[in-house]
Amino acid sequence: MDGASHLDSVYAQEVNDAFAKANTPDSRPVKVKGKDVAVPRPYPSPVDWRDEWIYFIMVDRFNNPDGDPRNMPFDAPFSGFQGGTLTGITARLDYLHGLGVGALWVTPVVMGCPEQEGGYHGYGFQNPLEIDPRFGTEQDLVDLVDAAHARGMRVILDVVLNHAGDVFAYDLDGNVCSECGLSGGKYPIQWRDEKGHPMKEWSEAPAKCPPGAAIGPKELRDNAYFRRQGAGSEAYGDFCSLKEFVTDAACEDPQRGWRMPVRDTLIRAYQYLVARYDVDGLRIDTLKYVEPDFARIFGNAMREYAASIGKANFFTYGEIWEGADNQETIKRYIGAYSSETGGVTGVDAALDFPLFFKLRDMLKGSETPAGLARFFEERKHVFANHMSSHGEASRYFVTFLDNHDQKNRFYYRDPQNPHAYDAQLTMAMGLLFTLQGIPCLYYGTEQGLCGMGDSDTCVREALWGLGEAAFDAGHPFYQAVRKLSELRNDQPALRYGRQYFRPVSGDGVDFGISPYPGGVLAFSRILNDREVLVVGNTSTTTLWSGEVLVDYALNAPVDGAWKALYSNRDDPAAMSCELTEKAPGACAIDGRVSGGAVRAVRVALAPMELAVYGR
Repeated sequence: MDGASHLDSVYAQEVNDAFAKANTPDSRPVKVKGKDVAVPRPYPSPVDWRDEWIYFIMVDRFNNPDGDPRNMPFDAPFSGFQGGTLTGITARLDYLHGLGVGALWVTPVVMGCPEQEGGYHGYGFQNPLEIDPRFGTEQDLVDLVDAAHARGMRVILDVVLNHAGDVFAYDLDGNVCSECGLSGGKYPIQWRDEKGHPMKEWSEAPAKCPPGAAIGPKELRDNAYFRRQGAGSEAYGDFCSLKEFVTDAACEDPQRGWRMPVRDTLIRAYQYLVARYDVDGLRIDTLKYVEPDFARIFGNAMREYAASIGKANFFTYGEIWEGADNQETIKRYIGAYSSETGGVTGVDAALDFPLFFKLRDMLKGSETPAGLARFFEERKHVFANHMSSHGEASRYFVTFLDNHDQKNRFYYRDPQNPHAYDAQLTMAMGLLFTLQGIPCLYYGTEQGLCGMGDSDTCVREALWGLGEAAFDAGHPFYQAVRKLSELRNDQPALRYGRQYFRPVSGDGVDFGISPYPGGVLAFSRILNDREVLVVGNTSTTTLWSGEVLVDYALNAPVDGAWKALYSNRDDPAAMSCELTEKAPGACAIDGRVSGGAVRAVRVALAPMELAVYGR
């Protein structure tokens, strides 16, 4: 079906064949470094997604082994196709495997609107059943998934439920435009042809049209399935020029025997992608703007289909953009809805935007360690009915430092002192790998990309434009990520453990959680009888030495000596640590004299040093 193929129905024979084939397990040989590796298909899910960490790739911006980026310099803001391809990702799988990546999340690769340069990001589809030739072919995606599986890595596809691409233009008294303000009713429209031109005679969706024209598959080709009222409302308007679907009950269509045709079509289309390409999970774009009941239905439909073909722990997570002070919205979409009638299960996880804002603020000096601790305490209360213990919170959140929708990357490179903030980034990455959640690293972070400016194009650099340095396995940030990945693999508590923020003390007497910017952050991850302690000195100038409280019962001296397991510094102050015990009444915790004995670990940390300790 490569090249000139055209799938125009979710019930096409090729689609049915893919579903049938997925029900027949087989295996295929894939060469890895010259040796054949037998890859089962369907490829089994991981037992627990907390065992995997995710590397997020913008396909158009990652790599093309056959040519330079179209626009140079590679990191200049650019809103067109740079030329990154699926084969470019496949060519760098050994680089990613060496980094420790467990799963690749790739931006949407399905067919976008032809002749529209602004669709380079993939988030506006024209036909979700086909692969966009600007990224590659169907076989290229098959080869990428097989090659990743042969190395033990999973592949997560980005998909969109809320909207299609710019598949029609608005007709405003004869003036056509891609987007316009929100109206109280429906605007007249003109569907686009295969060249992207609005067609005056297509004021209603054409029953038949050439490949690339209007929208595919034909089950979506109906004016009634789009809101057609312009942009300006996140809930009911277009997403800029991307045309919003009607996915709620307003689109019931009993004459066709479907309750909600848009929902049914999208579900079958994305189940087809799982069947055809054997992907392991889906990231759902703009899930916040989709009705929560559709999010639940979609999550269950994908989970149950994948389980039926042997992918028993298929992973779905959504983009639910909320600030640090609003965690309630995320609760409506993820986990077990035990507080709602029926206890329905939603998508598996959400991108952790609330933590993204809070963690960045703390590391940049506008939030305190105490503020971060309060944030997680609030999370325990918000999700009290969603999990059996607060250790379970780690499975519901995909945590991150950067993504493609920001205007600035986390890492800042000072032109006058290029390495001044290196430790700030490695500390941030250390927290990403040790706090609760499934870590997600944005492409290029490990090579020091530091885009900043006034639009999201500033953080969508064409990584391979760096030339030979683009995929440097010796880069200090690459090595830091690799070591953190190994640490997380070696310490189950960092993947599954409960999380407790720990009081610290500079004098060994007065203990509390740092209430000021630039303070010391300390928390423990506890799993069964093991405690792993993470301590970070967020000051950019001052060495800190002091003590950190740990669990008394789990840390008797006979249990073994404490030692430093990791430091983000090449010249660590943190290599020595000592377990101490204080008699009842010898110290105060949050201003109250301790009634019993306590145990603490004595440590020293350089400025911007993050250290991990354990027995």
